[in-house]
Amino acid sequence: MNEHSEATTGPGEPPFGDGRMDSATETFVAHRSLLFTVAYEMLGSAADAEDVLQETWLRWVKVDAGQVHDQRAYLVRVTTRRALDRLRTMKRRKEAYVGPWLPEPLLTTPDVAEDVELAESVSMALMLVLETLSPTERAVFVLREVFDVGYDEIAAAVGKTPATVRQIAHRARLHVDARRPREVVSPVQARAAVESFQRALETRDLQGLLDVLAPEVVLVSDGGGVKRAAPRPITGADKVARMIVDGLGKARITLTSEPTVVNGNPALLLRVDGEIDGVIAVRVEDARITGLYYVRNPRKLTRIASETPLTLK
Repeated sequence: MNEHSEATTGPGEPPFGDGRMDSATETFVAHRSLLFTVAYEMLGSAADAEDVLQETWLRWVKVDAGQVHDQRAYLVRVTTRRALDRLRTMKRRKEAYVGPWLPEPLLTTPDVAEDVELAESVSMALMLVLETLSPTERAVFVLREVFDVGYDEIAAAVGKTPATVRQIAHRARLHVDARRPREVVSPVQARAAVESFQRALETRDLQGLLDVLAPEVVLVSDGGGVKRAAPRPITGADKVARMIVDGLGKARITLTSEPTVVNGNPALLLRVDGEIDGVIAVRVEDARITGLYYVRNPRKLTRIASETPLTLK
């Protein structure tokens, strides 16, 4: 059974009679969180992931589900193909994007943070590393390394031979391993670092910031041309700390922050004069912050009010 197989009906006959639409809906809903997670990890955009799911659904209701041997694998395959097509078109959008581009942050459920493998796979730090892969490499890496999909199934999803997929997977793994965080810290360690950063941020404590920031820390801010943001990443604890303290001093604003969990990892929700200003996700290594990812673009803050369920199963 391939993705393009479609059920047919006679002239004037209603499609999917005898309760078939209900069965199709039930199957799709059962796998929806998985399909969204696959699409989001490939795209870094919740809005685009939702569009991919809509396209997958429209394809799904046209097939004879009874002829599909493995419905979960079929849906993952269709989702991957749709996401791969969209990823290639998104490249042009990102090239025209104003300033640095960051993935769309998701407020996640507690079980995501408890699943170390899932939390790492959707972390801002790893999602940014995935941005450096080609579309096909990203699809192969996500399916193989994150969701443990077999090479034959990946080959069917990306239109390559299993042997080629193995080579792509090996190359992508080496690329990602060279750039991903050196260690996966515990949620307790990550929360402690975020709490220290929060205290220093709210009190504008330069030394406090220097104590929690790693020497090689990188700050990336995404305003999308809508909100003010640094035009390029800022590197180094001294530069980052002084920019934060000096910026807050000049702005003459009331800044408040509250702990939250985005993409399965501790983060801060920032408010300026009571209004949501953005989300800061962090990358923690050796108990110090090595990455700060500040999303200010309002168009990317639509998924921080309600939790988004994610799953690897």
